[in-house]
Amino acid sequence: MKRHFGGHLLTGRLRRVVVADPESVGWADPGLVGQWQSLGYLHAPDVAIAARQHAALRDELKRAGAEVIVAKPKMALGLDAVYVRDPSIVTRAGAILLNPGKPNRVAEVDWHEQFYRDLDVPILGRVEAPGSAEAGDLAWLDSSTLLAGRSYRTNQAGIEQLAELLFPLGVRVHVVPLPHGDGPDVCLHLMSILSPLDETRLLVDMRWMAVETLEEFAASGLTCIPIVESERESLACNVLALGEGRVLAFAENPLTNARIAAAGFDVRTVEGSEIGANGTGGPTCLTRPILCEEPLPASQES
Repeated sequence: MKRHFGGHLLTGRLRRVVVADPESVGWADPGLVGQWQSLGYLHAPDVAIAARQHAALRDELKRAGAEVIVAKPKMALGLDAVYVRDPSIVTRAGAILLNPGKPNRVAEVDWHEQFYRDLDVPILGRVEAPGSAEAGDLAWLDSSTLLAGRSYRTNQAGIEQLAELLFPLGVRVHVVPLPHGDGPDVCLHLMSILSPLDETRLLVDMRWMAVETLEEFAASGLTCIPIVESERESLACNVLALGEGRVLAFAENPLTNARIAAAGFDVRTVEGSEIGANGTGGPTCLTRPILCEEPLPASQES
């Protein structure tokens, strides 16, 4: 039977992805838009610009060969719900529902559970309080290793619950310590400072990475490509691998994008000033991969 979900490899070919358009989650609701300061946005969102940029994002995903599923909640959830990655992750055995550390996002978990059931994706488990976890802190390093950023949004109890759920799948959860940054009110996810590009190369914001993590990457034979630091605030480090050497990035970061291209990648770009930098969410945050192709083990290759 042809698989319709799964993939423990962020850099595998993206075949199926869920997105949440800004209008349906609440960006057109004046009451919700008025919460922008308390949620840490840079300015009041412009729904017209956001809708245009999000449509371009969806078009680029389709051009890359992905089935794009626009999930619409039954009621507006809030500005952050456009960053659809965070409330869950997908494994070969089904979805794991998380428990966001940002309180206003907890209601999104039930929405994720519903669209997974609509898509016939089984629910493998759920992270429960006192555990907290957000998928922006979770990155597949390879098919048997999940990096988990220990942050203000993802705590040790949440990581331990994930490890227990993933152990039967042969997956090891490796904890990556994250810095204080600008404090608990400003989100610093693991995938804000690290994005896998392929199985051996990572895009990294070197200044924010712990020394021990960089040493572990080097010992594992991984190559880190540094971002251009002047583009940090426009989310240069948050890029989405599409598979087969293709990468989706924000057009606002031409210097870092040129550095990625010089490493041999095909860099596709979309504008992200409104849907991205304003709410500090990049292309990975705006997408919830459902199916990513993984290379077959040598024993299964024809």
